[in-house]
Amino acid sequence: MLAGITAGAVEAFVCTPFELLKLRSQVGSAIPMKATNPANVVQESFPLLSKLLPGHVPDMRVWNGSVSLLSNLSPKHPDMMGALKQHPWMLTGSGKPPLPSDVQVPSRVIALEGWGALWRGLRPGVARDCVFSGMFFSCWQFIHTAMLTWQSVNMNPEPRNLEEAGPVPPLASSLAAGFSGVVAAAASHTFDTAKSRSQCTVIPKYIAMERRFLKWRAPGMWIERVTGTSPADRNVLFRGIGLRMARSGIASFVLVGSYYLAVDQLL
Repeated sequence: MLAGITAGAVEAFVCTPFELLKLRSQVGSAIPMKATNPANVVQESFPLLSKLLPGHVPDMRVWNGSVSLLSNLSPKHPDMMGALKQHPWMLTGSGKPPLPSDVQVPSRVIALEGWGALWRGLRPGVARDCVFSGMFFSCWQFIHTAMLTWQSVNMNPEPRNLEEAGPVPPLASSLAAGFSGVVAAAASHTFDTAKSRSQCTVIPKYIAMERRFLKWRAPGMWIERVTGTSPADRNVLFRGIGLRMARSGIASFVLVGSYYLAVDQLL
């Protein structure tokens, strides 16, 4: 079990950047492309906007409204309009960051969110893979030992240890692996949902910097903060659990069964 937990943690660290790019690419393929102004016009007029908020264009109506509201203040800054253009979230007319479909290639992710964004969702990913690997291997080992014990009862003479009971039939071992995959998927599904939700959230660098300056503390209970689960996702954590259990069970059964089949045919 401990070996499975360790392997799951290493797998989560290595695979998290690839899962983030894969997930955002899948989300982007399901969202129709928005009609935007030509890229060269945006880059010439608002170069900082095109760098920090890819896929977004200025909303001049909101921009003029912001300028008119701020015009009543005493202009202590020598270039207030130029200073306002340094805040790209005002130019878009919304405080919301870009959609995941707008930030799905590595260059845009790094430019907008920084290198650390490639490992976003690492904590729920580590929790998911550790729970899955630990539950899978421990459950599979338990069933394997139970089958060997049951097999040794009917042997005459009775073997001195389980190793002398002989190997488990390939079909039985494959079924045990499939059942273990179902149990492991059910135990780790909440962390899988939390990781997907986290990786679909775009947090620009300026927002992350403000959170560090303000010493922003993640909401939720201590276990939610440790595993990176948002309290707002409590109602959706178990969504799709049946499909994931079926996928993991079938994949584990086919993986172990094909392994035994290949060994039997090649050796």
